[in-house]
Amino acid sequence: MTLESQINEYRRQIATDSYPMSIGELSNLYRDGEIDIHPEFQRIFRWRDSQKSRLVESILLGIPLPSIFVAQNEKGVWDVVDGVQRLSTIFQFMGILKDDQGNLFEPLVCTDAPFLRELEGCTYESINGTDKSLTPTQRLDFKRARVDMKIIKRESDNRAKYDLFQRLNSFGTVATEQELRNCLLVSMSKKHFDWLVDVSSDANFLDTLDLPSRLIDERYHMELALRFVFLRSISPPKLASIRNIGDFLTEELVDFADYSDKKLTVEMKVFKKTFAILMEAGGAEMLRRWNHAKAKPEGSFSLSAFEALALGIAYHLPGTTPTASGVRLRQVELWSDPQFSAGHATGLRGDQRMKKAIPFGRTLFSRK
Repeated sequence: MTLESQINEYRRQIATDSYPMSIGELSNLYRDGEIDIHPEFQRIFRWRDSQKSRLVESILLGIPLPSIFVAQNEKGVWDVVDGVQRLSTIFQFMGILKDDQGNLFEPLVCTDAPFLRELEGCTYESINGTDKSLTPTQRLDFKRARVDMKIIKRESDNRAKYDLFQRLNSFGTVATEQELRNCLLVSMSKKHFDWLVDVSSDANFLDTLDLPSRLIDERYHMELALRFVFLRSISPPKLASIRNIGDFLTEELVDFADYSDKKLTVEMKVFKKTFAILMEAGGAEMLRRWNHAKAKPEGSFSLSAFEALALGIAYHLPGTTPTASGVRLRQVELWSDPQFSAGHATGLRGDQRMKKAIPFGRTLFSRK
C-alpha cells in the first residue's frame, strides 16, 4: 500500500467540519445541553485561577484561542475532545458552569494578569462580595469573541476518534493516564464509562485494594478495574504480545466501547464475585505480600497479588468458586514460589512481571 493510498484510506475514516463560533453561541449550546464538557472531569480541570485569568485576558484583548475539538455523538450532542479547560474557564467566568449534580460553580473572580493588572478582583457580572465587574460593553465584546470549532462528525469510527483524542491530549495537562482514558471512553461511549465508574466503586473491591486516597483521586482504582476486565481471560499469545500495559489498556478501550449489555452484565458479575471471595478470605490482607518469617501478610497493595490471586480466581468463574481458606492457602503458595520471593522481581518491568503472575494465578486456582 502506498503512502497516498494510506492517507486516502484514513481520511475516509474520519469526517470533520470546521467553523468559528462566538462565545455567546457556545454558552447557549451549553445551557441547552447541546455541548457536553463532561462535568465528571472537573477534577481534571486543574487550572489555577491565574491560568484562568490569563485566558479571560486573552479573550478581552482579542488574542486568538487554539481550536476546540468536539466529537458529535449519536444524539448530535458535541462531546468536547480537546478544550475542556478553556470552555470550563469561560463558562465559570460567565457564571453558568455546572458540576455533575447540576449545581453551579462559584463564578470565577479573576486575579491580575500579565497585561491587564486591573483584572484582579473582576467578575463577569456584579456579584456579592466583588467590587468590580466587566462593563456591559466589555461583556458584549467577550460574548462576541470567536472560537474556531473543529467538529468530528458522528459517522467517524471510534478508532479514528481514539487516535485523534490521543494525539490532542497526550501532551496536555491531564494528570494521569487513567484520567486520559476516562475522557477518551466518555467520548466514545458514556454508557461504558458509567459502567466503569459503577464497577470500580464496588465496596468489596475498594476495601480489598485499600489504596491511599491520593491513588483514588488519580483514578488508579479505575485503571485496576480495566486491568481486571481486559486481562482476566486474555489468551496466552495476546498476553505475551503486550509491551506496555498503559498503551495496551488505552488501545483496548476501543473494543470495550463496543461491549454488549450482555457482556457487561457478565463482566460485572464476575468482578463482584471475585472481590466478594477475596473480602471473605481476608480483604486487603489478601493483596499484600506474605511474610514467611512473621507468618502474615504485610505492606501495601501488591500488583503481583492482584494479577495472580484476583485474576486467577476470576479466570475460573463462574465455574469454580474457591473457599476462603483455599484462597489463603494459595496466597502463601504464591509468595513461596521462587519467582515471587522477596526481592526476586524487583527489577522486572510491569509487563514482564504480569506475564508470570497471570498464568501462575490461573494454575494456582485450577488445583483442587
